[in-house]
Amino acid sequence: MHPRKLAAGALVATAASIAALVGTVTPPASAATITAAPVADTYVASDAPRTNFGTRGNYWLDRSPNRRILMKFSVSGLTGPVTSAKLRMHVDNVTDAQSPGGGTYRLMSNTSWTETGATWNSQPAIDGVTLGSIGSVARNSWVELDVTGKITGNGTYSIGVTTTQSNGAAFDSRESGSLAPQLVFVTGTAPPPGDPVLVGAGDIANSSTGDSATAALLDGIPGTVFTTGDNAYPNGTLADFNTYYEPTWGRHKARTRPSPGNHEYNTSGAAGYFGYFGELAGPANRGYYSYDLGDWHVVSLNSEISMVAGSAQETWLRSDLAASPRSCTLAYWHKPLFTSSENHTGTLATRPLFQALHDYGAEVVVAGHNHNYERFAPMSPQGVLDTTAGVRSFVAGMGGASHYGFTSTPAPNSEVRNGTSYGVLKFTLHTGSYDWQFVPVAGQSFTDSGTNVCH
Repeated sequence: MHPRKLAAGALVATAASIAALVGTVTPPASAATITAAPVADTYVASDAPRTNFGTRGNYWLDRSPNRRILMKFSVSGLTGPVTSAKLRMHVDNVTDAQSPGGGTYRLMSNTSWTETGATWNSQPAIDGVTLGSIGSVARNSWVELDVTGKITGNGTYSIGVTTTQSNGAAFDSRESGSLAPQLVFVTGTAPPPGDPVLVGAGDIANSSTGDSATAALLDGIPGTVFTTGDNAYPNGTLADFNTYYEPTWGRHKARTRPSPGNHEYNTSGAAGYFGYFGELAGPANRGYYSYDLGDWHVVSLNSEISMVAGSAQETWLRSDLAASPRSCTLAYWHKPLFTSSENHTGTLATRPLFQALHDYGAEVVVAGHNHNYERFAPMSPQGVLDTTAGVRSFVAGMGGASHYGFTSTPAPNSEVRNGTSYGVLKFTLHTGSYDWQFVPVAGQSFTDSGTNVCH
């Protein structure tokens, strides 16, 4: 343990051991996620037996008149055993899209039918094993069906959907873009034992495509996902999360440990954030908590509430750090103390949190808020270069929102800056050291990487 940790923690360790448990969450198991979208989908209608609806942005499911959904998926890239498989569908945001029943789903033996050729008269038989049924569905919401054990590997799968409801449902098709159906697979792939991975970014989900590109990176990176706030634009409502975050980063929700940003607090009490993430966001309505990954202690903090010395959050943080037996510490929150961005200057109100982390020998602080990437040398809370006991800072606001530029004069001790690439920041947490890597989205080449030892 770092000597500053022993000195600062000796007086409060007994009480802190109890206090820290209140804000501790269990880290998720490492896994790799693969997502497949349909390569073809349509619906067929008994009242239009010769009409093809393959280019429609949605499809209807009904009993009277009879309307059936056809989907085809080409699954590839599964290299490990599938531990979970789910079919996710988005209920359209149109009148009468809701229904008491979301349909019965079956595999089909025919995988040669085409999206632009299928009609009621020419439809393939829905003749395979039953995958299951979806109950009541609400307008403009995601629903899912667990198909684990029934769709188990790479290949082409056709799925047909029928219903007994005369007031059926409407779902978004692949032509809708980000709201298209998804087959989401989780495999048992994991990093080597003792070397957990922590990967993420902030300033993520909106109506553009950057969030989809960074979510695709997460599909291939196992480990725990962190966020540095502003998860769902524009206001962090539950509808914002369901519309923008859920179809992208949301498929990694089960392994995500988030932090809130100012856009979440555009909704009173960040109700959408806490409602969406639930217990994954720590104790209800608080916004700060901690967990352990291997030899590392990880702390998620809240830059949108009081951070002054003696505040509930700062007091909890010191108690939590004093109680931790781990030799290395990483923390993350939304607003950075240090930044060279031209949009938002450093938030000095975060300094008491940075000070507490420095006092207890923490290694890394990651923030967002500015929509770019920046790495700083290890520094003291006052921004003085300190290669012996300083904390290394990152700004990782490149999760998907439009980019911000930098001032003409970088902040002191800024080592690397990029304001044009989307990506995720990946940490591999070794015993006594860590690696960092900026992983760019497909088609972009900027990267940054390095290694440091713990104090």
